[in-house]
Amino acid sequence: MTNIWKQGELIEVAIADLTDTGDGVGRYDERVVFVPDTVPGDRVMVRLLHVKPKYAHGKVIQLLQPSPHRIRPSCIVADKCGGCQWQHIDYEYQLEAKRNQVVQALQRIGGFTAPSVDPVLAAVSPLGYRNKSTYPVSVSTTGQVQAGYYQKGSHHLVNLNQCPVQDSRLNPLLADVKQDVQKRGWKIYNEQRHQGQIRHLGLRIGRRTGEMLLTLVVTDWQLAGITEQAEAWLQRYPQLVGVSLNRNPERTNAIFGCETRTIAGVPYLREQFANLEFQVRPDTFFQVSTETAEALLEVIQAELNLQGNEVLVDAYCGIGTLTLPLAKQVRQAIGLELQAEAVEQAILNANRNSIHNVTFQVGAVENLLPQMGIIPDVVILDPPRKGCDRTVIDSLLRSKPARIVYVSCKVATLARDLRLLCEGGLYKVTRVQPADFFPQTSHVEAAAFLVL
Repeated sequence: MTNIWKQGELIEVAIADLTDTGDGVGRYDERVVFVPDTVPGDRVMVRLLHVKPKYAHGKVIQLLQPSPHRIRPSCIVADKCGGCQWQHIDYEYQLEAKRNQVVQALQRIGGFTAPSVDPVLAAVSPLGYRNKSTYPVSVSTTGQVQAGYYQKGSHHLVNLNQCPVQDSRLNPLLADVKQDVQKRGWKIYNEQRHQGQIRHLGLRIGRRTGEMLLTLVVTDWQLAGITEQAEAWLQRYPQLVGVSLNRNPERTNAIFGCETRTIAGVPYLREQFANLEFQVRPDTFFQVSTETAEALLEVIQAELNLQGNEVLVDAYCGIGTLTLPLAKQVRQAIGLELQAEAVEQAILNANRNSIHNVTFQVGAVENLLPQMGIIPDVVILDPPRKGCDRTVIDSLLRSKPARIVYVSCKVATLARDLRLLCEGGLYKVTRVQPADFFPQTSHVEAAAFLVL
């Protein structure tokens, strides 16, 4: 008979696996225990925090025996900060865990018995890779302006003056801008009271060009002295090309609002990606790991082996990050995108690179795809985390493009959608290529290749 377990109880657990959110998983008395900050191979003393009949969540009280995959984190606040989950896990094992995450999702959710999943494309560097960081801003109990990430499972801010996963060239801005905000006396937003002005600090860099953008997310435009301060920032940091305000007056967890104004400099940075030049604005979606995104694109290009006579549709195309490099290898490319601003930038980026065989359409993919009136040879799907609308899947099953490449940032929805595409026997998944866009976290990107 299974013993009753209680909240607050101390138990000893051997960690055997990792969840897709990054927590360690162990078993105790035929029940599952989820424990953050652990590694398979750890033996730990755990205090039970949330107890259910068949599982519980716990907290490490003592590390009894460390896993061979456990390492010392690079960051001094790694045990507190919620920005990364896996700094205590050696990088080779992170890659192994991510591949396993993809395999498990395809088997459990997708129903694929023996999915062909390649080894994960590793990041060039597992640290210093992020080309963009957005930090909540708050005030300490002593009145100091702080910026950083929230502590795990809380809204308590962990103040940072540098972050080991962001491009190190951004670190001076993170440390200094807080002091300038303090000196200006600008009011920091309080989410409980919905008062104050400055909500977030956004930093962005072109990995290849070194150009930087600094953005303050504010509740209103009235920041006394902002123009003078923005000019001072441009003078102080030679690589800083633009300072912007983004207005978000809503009670919301969304970081950016709908409107961005450039206060000094230019409204974009230039970046080189796949031998093309892109303009990237403060609120543009652009993969945070430039080099790994490029490596995944190269795998896609090699797998498709385009001959120059194909019609290609890039659904959820954004600013054309995948569309434009692939357009150079096909007869015609068409990008579909919900956000009108992204399409404006995609057209601009096409013109900037003298790519003239591409057109872009604004609208929801589920509305545009069924109305296209053509059968493309290749469809690229790169949807948000929620995956594809069922209408998109049904439209593809009707039009039957010869090849589909599904790029996903959430393997659970990838597995679900692949199951729908393959369950009638029309499509077959030939291989899945995971890529590590987010080292030190449990997130994994993956590209699945489908043929008729």
